[in-house]
Amino acid sequence: MNLGWTEILLIGGIALLIFGPSKLPSLGRSMGEAIRGFKKGLTDDGSAEREANAQLTQNAEKPLNQQNVQQTQEEKELSKKS
Repeated sequence: MNLGWTEILLIGGIALLIFGPSKLPSLGRSMGEAIRGFKKGLTDDGSAEREANAQLTQNAEKPLNQQNVQQTQEEKELSKKS
């Protein structure tokens, strides 16, 4: 999709008319942050996903009552640290 200068100016002019000059900078900033977040998500190494999968497989192997005991112990440890 090749956009020339006239098309870019036309899109910018329409955006200026719709959103107004006061909201246009914040709109551009939020669009930039969204694009950066999307790119970061695409290039993420997936370590958080692997960690979550490992925890799920560990919890699946333990009986349900033992999972609850372990969770309450972890919550107690976290509350002591706080």
